[in-house]
Amino acid sequence: MTSCSFLLVTSVRQAIALRTVVSTSCSSRFLSVGSLRLRSENVHSGGRRYLSNSVPCYGDQEGAPHFRRSSVPHPLAEELKFKLDDEQSYTLPHPIWSKEEAEAVKVTHIAPVTKTDKAAYFCVQCLRTLWDIFSGYKWGKWFNTLDEKKWLTRIIFLETVAGVPGMIAAMNRHLSSLRSMKRDHGWIHTLLEDAENERMHLLTALALKKPGPFFRLIVMAGQGVFVTLFWASYQVSPRFCHRFVGYLEEQAVGTYTECLHSIDNGDLKTWALLPAPPIAVQYWKLKKDAMMRDVILAIRADEAHHRSVGAQFSLKLALRHQHSEIHTVLARTA
Repeated sequence: MTSCSFLLVTSVRQAIALRTVVSTSCSSRFLSVGSLRLRSENVHSGGRRYLSNSVPCYGDQEGAPHFRRSSVPHPLAEELKFKLDDEQSYTLPHPIWSKEEAEAVKVTHIAPVTKTDKAAYFCVQCLRTLWDIFSGYKWGKWFNTLDEKKWLTRIIFLETVAGVPGMIAAMNRHLSSLRSMKRDHGWIHTLLEDAENERMHLLTALALKKPGPFFRLIVMAGQGVFVTLFWASYQVSPRFCHRFVGYLEEQAVGTYTECLHSIDNGDLKTWALLPAPPIAVQYWKLKKDAMMRDVILAIRADEAHHRSVGAQFSLKLALRHQHSEIHTVLARTA
């Protein structure tokens, strides 16, 4: 009986000691995110914590409530502080354009050949015409009244739409990969980077203008309609959707080229003298003395890249469909 009591007391003491060590070491704990509980290995490094997948989490800073904070402050926390707006800490890898590459971008067009291509091009032209009339862009070009404010309104709305296709396509291919239990060979990552890149274009424009409630309501309505239509279209014909994106990006390259011409011609005098927003300098690794024109150049280069990706993805799907049809015909004739 005495030995049992001794073992019990010893076990209780060990449990209390273990609990104290765990609560003060921040070596292994659970993070609650919604209804999920995720186990993470937290390692302190100069005041910054890294999850096991090397994604930095800023538990010692404001703005990250879903990460539990350590009860023991790091001794160097006051000396080494990291800002939450460090874009490179969480953005996906993306192209960094040189001055020569950005200036060399040209307005190009791939003539539609197949019925799918023609349908995609027709849809893009309809949307472009309607938005040009609704936003006043067409009248602004005719009467030469396009100023920085109107350009920002156009860019902000278009980027809220342009960020949708990449995410919808990536989600569909991700789910398809899970169902088929096959690899996707880089498509998902490329599409996610496309969507994030467009979102960074939006955030850059938002650094210069904050839309009002009515504009936000229009964005919400437009996004709801476009997301639904694009998702439904992707279930029917992914090739059509990627060709649609390719033609949409052709229009984007043309739009930003016109914006550059307006800056160079002196129509946008404010932007000609406006320094690049800090978020743009950090994301595209621009020079510290970069101007707004350099930002537009980088955005246009991104759009030209997306233009090529959309065309290539559509072409790959077309070739895959042709190979499938050939195999079907050969099987029937065998």
